[in-house]
Amino acid sequence: MHVLIDTLLVRTPDICGGRLRLDGTRITVNQLVVCYKEGLSAEDITGQYPHLSLAQVYTALAFYHANKVEVETELRQEREETVRLANLYAKSALHQ
Repeated sequence: MHVLIDTLLVRTPDICGGRLRLDGTRITVNQLVVCYKEGLSAEDITGQYPHLSLAQVYTALAFYHANKVEVETELRQEREETVRLANLYAKSALHQ
């Protein structure tokens, strides 16, 4: 049985905030890209996520390399949102 690579990635508005993810999982392409950028190989990533296949990881990484600007923009936005929420939490904690 053949697996078509374009069936491995999905984007669903109500799952993982609509971020591109591996079908049947809550693992986003962005999560795997962060691991990859930290120096993990595809094999290392499947060690951290043993329920993923190498094909899934390589598909996510191929998407990243083919759409680097888009993925890097999403990663930057995620980092900015994390900082915004951390600052909001810190301000809220000071006023309690």
